[in-house]
Amino acid sequence: QWVSQILSNAPPAIVSVFAGRIADTGIDPVPLMRDALDILRVCPSAELLWASPREVLNIVQADAMGCHIITVTNDLLNKVPILGTDLAEMSLQTVKMFHDDARAAGYYLP
Repeated sequence: QWVSQILSNAPPAIVSVFAGRIADTGIDPVPLMRDALDILRVCPSAELLWASPREVLNIVQADAMGCHIITVTNDLLNKVPILGTDLAEMSLQTVKMFHDDARAAGYYLP
């Protein structure tokens, strides 16, 4: 909370929280990010940055909570178009991918 006190009369600022690294420890970063967002509410010139996301779900989580900024790698950005894909369709695509990979590797699949 001392960050919000420092930033309360400061010029625009970005507070970066490495949520992905928090998740790497097995701790859900969402409650901590919500707390950080709540702390920064008294600082209208400060924005919260969700750093080092690990999966597309993190984009959804950051957006749902109102996080101002999220850094996204190209790998994650390329997966955004599959958001909302029907799970049965996704399962079928995955099975086909494994089947094609096995055949390409020379395995026989009856």
